[in-house]
Amino acid sequence: MFGLLSERLNQVFDKIRRRGRLTEKDVDEALREVRLALLEADVHYKVVRDFIQRVRERAIGAEIHKALLPAQQVIKIVYEELVNTLGEPAPLNLTGPKPRVIMLVGLQGSGKTTTAAKLARHLRREGERVMLVAADPYRPAAVQQLQTLGGQLNIPVYYEEGVPPPRLVERAKRRAAEGGYSVLIADTAGRSQLDQALMDEIQEMARRVDPNEVLLVVDAMIGQEAVSVAQGFKEAVPLTGLILTKMDGDARGGAAISIRAVTGVPIKFLGVGEKLDALDVFDPQRLASRILGMGDILGLIQKAEEALDREEAERQAERMLRGEFTLEDFRNQLRQMRKLGPLGKILEMLPGDLGRAARQIDPQEAEKQLKKVEAIINSMTPEERRRPEIINASRKRRIAKGSGTTVQDVNELLRQYRQMKRVFKQLGRFGGAGLGRLFGLGGGFGGFGGMPDLGPMPELEDATPARASAQPSPTKKAKAKAKKAKAKRKAKKKKKKKRR
Repeated sequence: MFGLLSERLNQVFDKIRRRGRLTEKDVDEALREVRLALLEADVHYKVVRDFIQRVRERAIGAEIHKALLPAQQVIKIVYEELVNTLGEPAPLNLTGPKPRVIMLVGLQGSGKTTTAAKLARHLRREGERVMLVAADPYRPAAVQQLQTLGGQLNIPVYYEEGVPPPRLVERAKRRAAEGGYSVLIADTAGRSQLDQALMDEIQEMARRVDPNEVLLVVDAMIGQEAVSVAQGFKEAVPLTGLILTKMDGDARGGAAISIRAVTGVPIKFLGVGEKLDALDVFDPQRLASRILGMGDILGLIQKAEEALDREEAERQAERMLRGEFTLEDFRNQLRQMRKLGPLGKILEMLPGDLGRAARQIDPQEAEKQLKKVEAIINSMTPEERRRPEIINASRKRRIAKGSGTTVQDVNELLRQYRQMKRVFKQLGRFGGAGLGRLFGLGGGFGGFGGMPDLGPMPELEDATPARASAQPSPTKKAKAKAKKAKAKRKAKKKKKKKRR
């Protein structure tokens, strides 16, 4: 999502950051690049024109000349105007007598049925009692699809065969009221194009049930056409909000930036995947941060709170800082991380230089590596996972064979594990203040430095004899020290005896 747009905008910002002072010409050149980037991302040309005009007026005014860091001030202005273009967040209107009705409308193929189930799941997490109604009898298997999704979520789906959709929704509302449900979500029929029959049916439905929300579900991948679709529906029914789907695909993101500015209808949710938890509440500030390559730390924290066991995470953190980090802990960390969702989406949320570096990683290749690491750890015995130092050459061969990898892969995993263990041990020794020192953050959080030089790693047990002798193991060192101390004590005793 917004990958190419973010890349182009960051190239522009990198250029202006290199200049101490910005002239009017510099600003105009930068804004020309921003204009091209937005147009390429399929943002509506009128929205681009107004956006650039507002940014220019602020960027060449007193606001920029008084700034100590003009480049940073320009980026701040672009961010603020982007948030302004995306519009204020608008929560769902769930006031009034129960059940409150939410109607989902849109063209065929926009993802209404899946979105209905995602929205039901989201509202249930918010404490609502939800019922779904399958009001699309025309598309083959539409009713069965919603019933299947409802079954997965344990949410009831109301349907009566042969009943016209307006009457069906009316009966469903009555049934929801009798059952004590607080929200009724209607999955209405779509068409391949805007037509009068579709609009008449939706209007009749709205007249009978007086919905709290009429949400238009729009496929973000259709680009500027999404704006035309929104305008067409707005003329026929009183739209209260928009849900943009397939924002995780090859969508260039222009629809998200354009649609609010052109139609005046607020975006309420973004569909960011096929899974039933892949629905994000629209937040213009977070979205603007991601578009400008600033990441979405708040979104990442929210995902972590939803997916991870807080007590378990705290327990593992304490163990790590005490230097008790085992391969079992490492495996648990990988499993917890994978609960957050696809790695590509997590990388998108990382801020600044860290995010840019992370986006150079191929998410599919990274996912493959994570699976390989987990397979290697799973092929170890519980004792080997708890005490990796006992893993010798023959054990490595067995682990590699069991996990379908090579001995080199096993060696690499053990090397990474030992490096991580040393990092966590140093963190524990330094305490909170050591975190900045360890990662080269200096006095603030302006950016991450490189990893510290932690010195040579203990060699693996199947290393060549020359290297192994050059780097003796901690056990050998301890034995040599004890032997030396014993010899010293003997020599002292002998000397004392002679004196007597």
